[in-house]
Amino acid sequence: MISRDFTADEMMTIAASRVLSNEDVCFVGIGAPSAACNVARLTHAPDITLIYESGTIGTAPDVLPLSIGDGELCETALTTVSVPEMFRYWLQGGWVTIGFLGAAQIDRFGNINTTVIGDYAAPTVRLPGGGGAPEIASASREVYITMKQSTRGFVETIDFYTSFGHGEGGDHRQRLGISTKGPSLLVTDLGIWRPDPQTKEFTVVSLHPGVTRQDMQDTVGWQVRFAPELEQTVAPTVLELEVLRDLKARTKAAHEGAARGAD
Repeated sequence: MISRDFTADEMMTIAASRVLSNEDVCFVGIGAPSAACNVARLTHAPDITLIYESGTIGTAPDVLPLSIGDGELCETALTTVSVPEMFRYWLQGGWVTIGFLGAAQIDRFGNINTTVIGDYAAPTVRLPGGGGAPEIASASREVYITMKQSTRGFVETIDFYTSFGHGEGGDHRQRLGISTKGPSLLVTDLGIWRPDPQTKEFTVVSLHPGVTRQDMQDTVGWQVRFAPELEQTVAPTVLELEVLRDLKARTKAAHEGAARGAD
C-alpha cells in the first residue's frame, strides 16, 4: 500500500534502497548510503552482503552506525577481516558489485568532493576526507551516490577531486585505464539521475512526487538535462516507511543512550 505521508529525506532513502538486490555485494558509506542499504536489507533484499570500510563483511546492524568503527558493525558481521585484506582482496579483487557513496559536492559527471570547500591550502571548510571512497569509486563494479540537492552541493566545478566519477565525461575513465563502470545512479531528495550513455552527464530520469522540473533546476549549479520520457518515482509504501522509521528510532535511542552513559 502506498503512503501519502512522507518527507523528502524518506523518499530519497527509500528510492535509493530499491535499486539494491539480494545478489549485491555492497561497499557501504556512512550516513545516507548506510540508511538506504539497511532499509533494502530489512525489506526486499534480506540476503544482500553489506561491507563496511573497517573490514566487516555481511554485517546486519540493528541500528545505523555512527562511523566505520562502530562496534555494532563488527558484532553483527559474518566475519571481520583486516583493512588491507578488505581493500586488496575484496575491493580490488572485483568482488564488490556496488560502491554506495555520499558527497559534499558533486558535478554533472559524478565527480565527488568530500575533502575541502574552497582552496585546499586555505579552505573555507575542511571536510572529513575521502577515507576509502577514492578506491571504492574506482574499483567497485559500479557506483551509486545519494545526497540532498542544493546549489552548494551540486556545482559546476568541484573544489577538490576526492573520488573520480566520469572526469570530463565521455570515455575519460577508460582513457585513464579505469575499467569499472563508475557512477551509474544518483538518488537525491528530489529525483533520480542516470548518466547519459555517451556523454556520461547525469540526466534526471525520474521526479519524486510533487517535485517539478523547476525545483530540480533551482537546486543545481548547472543546466539540468531531463530524460525525454521523464518518470515519477513511486511513493514509499507503508511497509518501507515503517521499516525506515523504526530503524531511525532505534538508532536515535541507542546513540542517545550511549551519550548519556558516557556522561
